[in-house]
Amino acid sequence: MIELNNVSKTYRTGKIPVYALRDITLEISAGEFVAIMGPSGSGKSTLLHILGFLDRPDGGSYSVLGTEVSRLTDAELALLRNGMVGFVFQQFYLLGRISAVENTELPLIYGGKKGIRKTAYGKLEAVGLAEREDHRPNELSGGEQQRVAIARALVNDPMIIFADEPTGNLDTKSEEEIIHILRVLNEQGKTIIMVTHEKEVAKHAHRIITMRDGRIVSDELKRQQITEQTAKRTDLSVSDILSQKRSSFARIEFVRHLRQSVRAILSNKVRSFLSMLGILFGVAAVIAMLALGEGAKASIEQSLKTLGSNLLSIRAGSAKVRGIARAQGSITRFTLDDVEAIRKLTHLVSNASAYTSGSGQTVYKNENWSTNIQGVGFDYGKMRASIPEIGRWFTPEEITRREKVVILGPTVVEKLFGDKNPVGQTVKINRVYFKVIGIAPEKGFRGHRDFDDAVYVPVTTAMYRVLGKDYLDGIYVEVKESDMIEKAQEEISQIISKRHRLYKNDEDSFHIRNMSEIQEMLTSTTKTMSLLLGCIAAISLLVGGIGIMNIMLVSVTERTREIGLRKAVGASSGDIMSQFLIESVVMTFSGGLIGILLGAGIALVMSTVVGWSTKVSLLSIILSTTFAVAVGIGFGLWPARKASELNPIEALRYE
Repeated sequence: MIELNNVSKTYRTGKIPVYALRDITLEISAGEFVAIMGPSGSGKSTLLHILGFLDRPDGGSYSVLGTEVSRLTDAELALLRNGMVGFVFQQFYLLGRISAVENTELPLIYGGKKGIRKTAYGKLEAVGLAEREDHRPNELSGGEQQRVAIARALVNDPMIIFADEPTGNLDTKSEEEIIHILRVLNEQGKTIIMVTHEKEVAKHAHRIITMRDGRIVSDELKRQQITEQTAKRTDLSVSDILSQKRSSFARIEFVRHLRQSVRAILSNKVRSFLSMLGILFGVAAVIAMLALGEGAKASIEQSLKTLGSNLLSIRAGSAKVRGIARAQGSITRFTLDDVEAIRKLTHLVSNASAYTSGSGQTVYKNENWSTNIQGVGFDYGKMRASIPEIGRWFTPEEITRREKVVILGPTVVEKLFGDKNPVGQTVKINRVYFKVIGIAPEKGFRGHRDFDDAVYVPVTTAMYRVLGKDYLDGIYVEVKESDMIEKAQEEISQIISKRHRLYKNDEDSFHIRNMSEIQEMLTSTTKTMSLLLGCIAAISLLVGGIGIMNIMLVSVTERTREIGLRKAVGASSGDIMSQFLIESVVMTFSGGLIGILLGAGIALVMSTVVGWSTKVSLLSIILSTTFAVAVGIGFGLWPARKASELNPIEALRYE
């Protein structure tokens, strides 16, 4: 079954070589109970580790059931450790944070088996610990812990049991119980290979091999133990076990790795929570900052609606006398006829409105308020999103007849009427009585200006009854299509130049501003600010990721012996890597979820308490969560890889 020919193993302590094994030649048949004895440093444990696929020899040949072990990969050796052998250690190597039955399940988890709880319970029952299945190792005696370790070694029904000083830390009674269990297992067909330095323990074996200085000095066969069960098991081959290759990322393994990761996180609650804080605050910052940016964007978009779409604003320029600019409109004074001339460009223009403004005193009973008076045309309401939701807009007839009707802005309504409905009431503007016909929609602040602090009257009424002007301050023009704006600007410029007899060098006489350019500028600025805020917040996520990586590296160091144990019971490098990677992602994802709630809460506080406009978007939630998981994978990859590359023997010996 097992055959070693001239096997050697050398370790190095600094530059000094230590010869653990020297030309070992050995054969062990199936069903034997072999005891390997010798003083400390004789090489017996090293031999056991090589036989159990935990270590590789430097030279010589080692074959199992006719298969050369040196040709197998690390992943294939892990499969053999899981499906062919079971280990019982002197130090028990039980995981302290899980119960006896969960410790027993470990090899089944890495074997991808189903019904693992029932199988594990059955093995605990076989070693007399069924009633202690839910107890953790610190609640068990030394003998009970060793029996749990034996149950774990048996759970995958291995062909060979390797026992490394299985009674070294036990009292006499527990020692007898463990030896009895091993003898029964041997009688059932298991091959037992046990390392011990006690002659009382070794005498229970059928064959005693004595080692000294890395060599076999005696090999005493007391009696042969071959059973029918042993004969049946030797029909198996190594290829049968290796054919059961599996993926560490299969669904059933993933779920089990996830459970183990959650247990590992919960076993160090405070440290895990502290490591989550970086991700938590990072995600919260991303959510809050993007909510602030989205809110600002929505607010600007709402304000941009008042500018209208495809809008041109025509304003009078000013003359310069001896290099000094005179008042606006000192050269070009627009008239209502200019508006009509522009409106006739029906192939380009959909709407046009005259515009004039000034300040005045608005009075209602004993209340008065100084406000901005805006004289506007009929098309202004539709072009500038100013048509009242309460009341109505002006009619063309009211504009033609210079009717004394007014639409009040929300701020003026609040100052003069409070909570009352002003529609139908009469107010006095600059000593002229006006009938209120509507309330303008809210437009809010832009910069330092309150756009709701205004009253709207027909442009003709403003010019001739209130402000005393015979000219317009400007003209608003709505172009049919956005791609017609440049052509419309050109033709309107030609009309104004022709009507007012302007020359080409009178370029300061009037200005045509394209409002879509302002919209694009504000939108671009908002996007830039949102991106900047998001990038600043993302830095905290990276800092949190570094914290996660640091904690995971500490965790790998602290759990080195645990990693060695997991590899000894059949975990492959992929299993170890996936478990630590999942653990990292679980921490970052959990921190991300809490961060989303915190970020949404911060956005709500900014909106209700500070009064800032905020908007938590689904995109920001998906983006921050995805980034958090990516941070978990990215920063957890190195610690996970470091854990997966640990040598099982060095890991088990780690203090």
